[in-house]
Amino acid sequence: MPDLIIKNGLIIDGSGSPGFYAAVVVEGDTITVHRGDVSHIGLESAAERTIDATGYVVCPGFVDLHSHAGLTILGEPHHDPKVRQGVTTELVGIDGISHAPFKTREELERYIWLDSGLNGYPPLPADWLTVADLLGKYDNSVAINIAYILGNSPARIWSVGWNDRPTTDAEMEDMKAVVREAMEEGAWGLSTGLDYPPGSYANTGELIALSEVAASLGGIYHTHTRASLRAQGLLAPWEEAVEIGRRSGIPVHLTHYRQSAQGVGSHLDYLGLVEDARDEGLDVTFDCYTYPYSGTTVTIGLPHWAKDGGPERLMAALQDADERARMKRELSPDRLHNNWLTNFTQPENAQYDGRLITDIAEMRGQDPADALFDLLVSENLGISTVGLGTNPQTLPDFVSHPMGMIASDAILFGEYPNPRTYGCFPIVLAEFVRAEKHLRLPEAIRKMTSFPAQRLGIPDRGLLRDGFKADIVLFNPDTVKTYASKEDPKHYPIGIDYVIVNGQVVIENGENTGALPGRGLRRGRAAT
Repeated sequence: MPDLIIKNGLIIDGSGSPGFYAAVVVEGDTITVHRGDVSHIGLESAAERTIDATGYVVCPGFVDLHSHAGLTILGEPHHDPKVRQGVTTELVGIDGISHAPFKTREELERYIWLDSGLNGYPPLPADWLTVADLLGKYDNSVAINIAYILGNSPARIWSVGWNDRPTTDAEMEDMKAVVREAMEEGAWGLSTGLDYPPGSYANTGELIALSEVAASLGGIYHTHTRASLRAQGLLAPWEEAVEIGRRSGIPVHLTHYRQSAQGVGSHLDYLGLVEDARDEGLDVTFDCYTYPYSGTTVTIGLPHWAKDGGPERLMAALQDADERARMKRELSPDRLHNNWLTNFTQPENAQYDGRLITDIAEMRGQDPADALFDLLVSENLGISTVGLGTNPQTLPDFVSHPMGMIASDAILFGEYPNPRTYGCFPIVLAEFVRAEKHLRLPEAIRKMTSFPAQRLGIPDRGLLRDGFKADIVLFNPDTVKTYASKEDPKHYPIGIDYVIVNGQVVIENGENTGALPGRGLRRGRAAT
C-alpha cells in the first residue's frame, strides 16, 4: 500500500532531461514513477496521503558535497538552514577535517578544539572514536542523510602526531591502514585541506600513497588545495591535485573551485585545467558555491609553525610577545582588512559579531592583529571569518560549467554566517536559472542531485527513478527565492514547500515537521 502519492507535478528527475508530468508513489523509503493518471490503477485511493503538486516542480533532494555540519547537526538535528533549502544528503569530513577515527577521546577533543571556528562543537561529550560509531550517530537521529569522507588530518594524527615532519615508512603503512579501515566502515574516499594543519604537513608523495588505497576501494579524492603553492604559479595548487589523481588513479574532485576575488589570471585558465585533465583521460570534477563570499575559521590565516604541535601550541603562540610579533609580520593584510568575524560566545564580545576586523580594532583601540589575537584567546580559537573570496563576474561560468556541481561549504553557527548557509541552493533556482538564465532548470537540478550522487558513488539517490530512495523536493519555480544576504544572512528561502527524506515529510508547507529520518550513508551499503 502506498504511503504517499505526489501527483500533478512537473517531474524533473535529476538526469538533466526535460520535465514530464507524472505521479511519484512512495512506499516506505522507496519510489516508483507513474506517468499519466494514476486514479485508474487504484493507487490514490489506497494511499495513506496524497500531495497535489499542481504548480510545483518535483525533483530529487539536493546533495551537498561540502558540508561543515558533521558535529553541529548532532546538537541541532532538525538542521533548518539546510533542509529548508531542499538539501536531503550532505557530505561531511571535507577539507581534510573529519572527526574519526581517533585512538583516544582526548585526541578527538583536541582536534575538535583546533578547528572549532570551522566545524563547531557537538553536544558534549564526543563519545565515539571510529567511523562506524560516528555514522551510527546519524541514523534516525537527524533530519537528512549524512555521507562521510575521511580527512587526512585524523590519519596523520593517528600515525605521525601533530607535528610538521615527514613520515617514516612504518608510519606511512599505519596511515594506509587507517584509510583502508575507514573505507571499510563506510567512508566514501579521502579528503584534504592543505591549508589546515596537521593535514597540510603532508607532502605530495604521502597523499598519492593514501589515495592509492582509497582508489582501490572505490573512493574519491576531495580536496581543498594547497594555497602556498601559488608562489610557483597561478594554477599550481590545482595542478598538484591533478597530479595526485594521475599518479594514484583516484578520481579527483576540486572543492569550492573558483577564481579569486582579486581576479588574478583568467577564469578560463581554471576551467581549462579541468577540461585538459579530462581530455587526458583523468576523472576530474569540481564544485562551487553560489555567493561571492568565502568563509572559514579565522585561524587559517595564522602561520603553520604556530600550530605545529596542536591547539595548545597555537594558544601559547597567541600569548607570547615574540611569537605574536612574528605572526604579525607573516599575516596577510587581506586577512585583516577584508573580513568580518562571527561566532562570538563570550557575552562581552557579542558586540563584535558581523563586524570587520579593522572596525573591531578601532572599537577596542588596538592594532588589528593584536585585536584578532586577543579575541582568539578569549574565544578559545572558535571564531569564524567571512570575506569576499570569489570574483562575482566569473562565478556564473563556474556554476554553469558542465563539470561543476553546487556545494554550500556552509558553516552553521554565528550570528552573521556566510549567506550561502541559508541560500546556496535556492539562489541557483531563482537567480542563475530564472532571472539570469545561465542554466536551464533540468541542468541546474542535475548539478544539485544526480551529478554529486554519482560523483560519490551513491547508487540509489539523486534521481527520481523506480527503486530509488524517496528523497524528494517540491518547489514553485516562479516564486522560489532566497533573501539571505551579507548584511542579513539568516533567512529561510521561500517557495520550497515540501522536502521528503527517506519517505518522511520533513518540510511541509514550508515548516519543519520535526521528523528525523536521516541516515548515515555507508559506502557499499548506501541504502541502509
